[in-house]
Amino acid sequence: MFSGLHDIDWSSMEHAYGSAEEVPGLLLALRSPDAEEREKALSRFYGAVHHQGDVYPCTTASLPFLFELADDVTTPGRADVVGLLVSIGSQALDHCDGPYGGSEAQLAAVAAMRGRIETLIGFSRDPNVRVRRAAIPALGLFMDDVDRASAVLRGRLPAEPGVVEQLLIVEAMGALALRLPERAQVQAMTWFTELAADSAATPQTRLAAVVQRARCAPEQIGDDTIATAVGLLRELDAAAVPAEAWCDPPRPAGPAASGDGAPPQIAAAFEDLERHRQVFSPTTDLLRSFHWTLAARVSQRTTLLAEQLRSRDPGSRLDAIRMSADLMKSWRGDHARLVSLVAEHLSASHAQVAAEAAATLNACHAIAEPAREALAAHVAAQYATYGPDVWCTPQPHLRRSHQEAVQALARLGDPRALPSVLTALDTGDDAWRAVQVAGALPQAADQLVPRLGGHLRSLDLTQALWEMSARSDLAALAALADDSAIDVITETLAEAVAHELWSVTCSALEALRAFGPSAAPALRTARLLITASDAHVRPAAIAALWAITGDPDEVMRPLLGLLDDSIPFRISAAADVLAEIGPRAEEALPRLRGLLSHGYEWVRVPCATALWDIGGDAEAAAVLDTLLQAWAQNPSTADHAVACLDRMGPAARPALPQLRSELHHAQRRGRYNSIGNDEKLQEISRTLIGRLTAN
Repeated sequence: MFSGLHDIDWSSMEHAYGSAEEVPGLLLALRSPDAEEREKALSRFYGAVHHQGDVYPCTTASLPFLFELADDVTTPGRADVVGLLVSIGSQALDHCDGPYGGSEAQLAAVAAMRGRIETLIGFSRDPNVRVRRAAIPALGLFMDDVDRASAVLRGRLPAEPGVVEQLLIVEAMGALALRLPERAQVQAMTWFTELAADSAATPQTRLAAVVQRARCAPEQIGDDTIATAVGLLRELDAAAVPAEAWCDPPRPAGPAASGDGAPPQIAAAFEDLERHRQVFSPTTDLLRSFHWTLAARVSQRTTLLAEQLRSRDPGSRLDAIRMSADLMKSWRGDHARLVSLVAEHLSASHAQVAAEAAATLNACHAIAEPAREALAAHVAAQYATYGPDVWCTPQPHLRRSHQEAVQALARLGDPRALPSVLTALDTGDDAWRAVQVAGALPQAADQLVPRLGGHLRSLDLTQALWEMSARSDLAALAALADDSAIDVITETLAEAVAHELWSVTCSALEALRAFGPSAAPALRTARLLITASDAHVRPAAIAALWAITGDPDEVMRPLLGLLDDSIPFRISAAADVLAEIGPRAEEALPRLRGLLSHGYEWVRVPCATALWDIGGDAEAAAVLDTLLQAWAQNPSTADHAVACLDRMGPAARPALPQLRSELHHAQRRGRYNSIGNDEKLQEISRTLIGRLTAN
């Protein structure tokens, strides 16, 4: 086996992390009788040789050997090898069919897959169901003989007893029709129509036909499409498929991750990633595909999700809650009904469903007002049932459900979240989660500031593990803006400077800005730092110095120096402070005008904003031109642009067409495409339109 493997100069090729000389060893390990060794090799292959779907020359060079492995029925874990082959081929095909075309390696990979189509067809008929499951998608991707591909797929459907394989066959026909629409779409659509109406077919297969027909002809989607899908979902609910009939067997357990050395925030992020990889239903991917196809049809998607959320199957409800979050995070619209529907699942008897509902409302807190009372009732019920320390419960789903609900409630500014926030800060148990939301409860500053200060003082800042926690504490104290926090912030600033912890130094300086002249105890340190060598510290120190002294003369020289800097974020930071200074910073006007032609929009926008705040009406034309061009070029600048337009009064009237255009976009926009930023962007845009068009 593997004849010629060592004749290839693998060291002359590279993968994601450097030399590809390890590839032969990985290929050999993929046929090891040791399951753990195979799992490590497979993970490394995906992580380096096929990193994030990339196809390198070494990836393509490995294909003959992967086929050799898959061809050998004695190879343990053949299904994983076939899955790897199909993944490499499909990712290469995506690049080749994309706007920039494929690389030489990607084109060669696709050619190799097409050249082995008979082998792939054989895999799709393999006695091993997992091999068939891995191979079926290839039939829609690499067969160019449409009639034969259609015949093979249609012939496989009645031969497959498993629901997952049936869904994959229908999806493969859809992939074929989308790839070769002129030759394949008519017969594919005819088959989908027949299949959707076939009462002898399973409801899962009929639903797949409805979804694939929608994918191939989205312009034909109507309310009847949704009604048909809803009816099939009800049939599915009445005949749920047991997990053992469709789930892959669990993979061998690797060594337990201790999490030592990782900040708790990072460990939690990886837990979330792992959680979202879980599949709870054979129709998970099918329904995700349907929602992706429906895209901006928010009302129709909400109708579909309402039915999904009614399912008796906890796995289907988990999928529905996550798909609800995807809709609300990505698309604009009135989501009040969907928020309320998700909130109903806070009281679910299935603990994981309740936890997922709470997590979704927390992630969508900017629009979660309709769920306020449900969240409060959920938290109160948990107190009543499990006691005041439920935040610390060892039961993982209950813990997540409570903590996520408390965070969501706190982010709504609701004081009913306070008891658990205080419990977290007092016990130190997942205190970082409480810190994240403490700043949203200013009415409780007298109770929160001492605890946040104590938590901040307890952190060993010399350990990188606690850097994120320290920065979160500082941000929370700044948000609460209670003068009693100044001492601990000043102490933290001094300690961070002493240990050259520049990220914490910046956070402390940013926190002090919130207190203005009251932060005078930090004045000496801030003055010393305006000449710091760290790229981020200097602008943060200048901004803090301005906030504390309010004296333009003390900061004007260093601000002008930053405007001449080559680092974009330092220029932007200087422009932001100059905007706060306003007309007294007129000395900066010539430099700011010159920066309106800078090549980076995140320099042009803050400089245009500063130009308006300093020069006023005389600069209106240049400011408007810069803001509107940057906004059109990069929608992420929209929040900053409309905030400036909001201050410009009648001078902003020429922006009306772009403001109206902004509200016609269906997808979330603004900085980071976040719900909160986008909702604010829409609100300010509507307000501006109303003001600028009023008589």
